[in-house]
Amino acid sequence: MAKEKPDAAKNGANRESRADDGAVELPVEDALDLHAFHPRDTAAVVDEYLWEAQRRGFDEVRIIHGKGLGVQRRIVAGVLERHPAVASFRMAAGERGHYGATIVRLRPASPAGRG
Repeated sequence: MAKEKPDAAKNGANRESRADDGAVELPVEDALDLHAFHPRDTAAVVDEYLWEAQRRGFDEVRIIHGKGLGVQRRIVAGVLERHPAVASFRMAAGERGHYGATIVRLRPASPAGRG
């Protein structure tokens, strides 16, 4: 008897695998939860997420990095400090994650694409 694949919505995963290159495709929403990512992948994931969120017209997004030891929070801050799509960022208010999340204001997308 074959096992059924777990329902992605039930187990909290909101990722779809692409068979061609092993990459993970994420739906772009106004929040990115980094709990499922290894810190070595954080900078690249955040960078690509910011470009796509800007392209889709988001003014503000929330990046959830967790409270823990602050490793991902520091990586996220490093990306945000130099990312051209970022207008400003701040720690989230208590009801939105407090120091476990960062609120990012994005610049409007330029008609020519990135930057």
